[in-house]
Amino acid sequence: MFHLRVIVPNGRTDAVLEALRRQVGAAHVVLLRGVAMDGAGDVVEAAVAREAADAVVAELCRLDVDHVGGITLEAVDTVLSDAVDRAEHAAPGDGADAVVWEELLAKTGEEAKPSVTFQAFLTLACVLASVGVVTNSPVTIVGAMIVGPEFGPLAALAVGLVRRRGDLLRRAGLALALGFPVAMLVTAGVTVLAEFVGLFDRTAVLSAHQVEFVYQVGPYSLIVALLAGAAGMLAMTSAKSAALVGVFVSVTTVPAAGYAVVAAVLGEWDRCLGSVVQLVVNMIGIVLAAAGVLLLRRRRVGDDRPLVSG
Repeated sequence: MFHLRVIVPNGRTDAVLEALRRQVGAAHVVLLRGVAMDGAGDVVEAAVAREAADAVVAELCRLDVDHVGGITLEAVDTVLSDAVDRAEHAAPGDGADAVVWEELLAKTGEEAKPSVTFQAFLTLACVLASVGVVTNSPVTIVGAMIVGPEFGPLAALAVGLVRRRGDLLRRAGLALALGFPVAMLVTAGVTVLAEFVGLFDRTAVLSAHQVEFVYQVGPYSLIVALLAGAAGMLAMTSAKSAALVGVFVSVTTVPAAGYAVVAAVLGEWDRCLGSVVQLVVNMIGIVLAAAGVLLLRRRRVGDDRPLVSG
């Protein structure tokens, strides 16, 4: 269930109210006249079933409210109301299966920004992965997988491909194209320093067997990436955020970047190349599977409407 708040300029309020009345998934419509401080206008609020939210937002956008006013959707976990129960029952489909495209665009767009925070998390994850490599510790590598923020831009690439959003593709591509090289460069500096002060033994690193999966590319590398990408996009579109932790643990992206750096510092170029290939295979597999899930879900609900808001 969503709480919907719409800021409407004078003269368009009746059209907004009529649009909400036509939606079987809307309940508790409230009108507050003349309360908008940013320009003369009214505020309309309503409870909207998740499975009807995309249709409601699309209708409001057709009324140009997203440009002349404002639309806010806020997820609500608990609502005690018979009217809301009837609205959810009347709305077509199931809330768990509904894709709210504007919500997904906002979420992936925010996570795809090449921000300082994103870079910091990615760098820390790569350094942590390098520690897992030199200490032959799969547990540390799993920790690096969880810390890594790279699934956000990868999901944004999938959404951008499906929705043909060039701005989202550019933003996510920039985050990855800048993020990984910078993180790997910092990790290389840390690894060189650790080798100089004798924190790890070259022979011990090269003989480590528990972390060989990082640079050994095979059919299962792509299979796991495809499964993880599909699960990750399902989790994002169904608001099952807890499932994303399993996605983070299953994909070998950050560990591959960390291993590539350690192998390069040690002059093991075969292992370095294998790690880079592993990284690329995983990222491509995630994006393709995530885009495939979005295409299947859009076809299932018959959603062929283009988004009109930017």
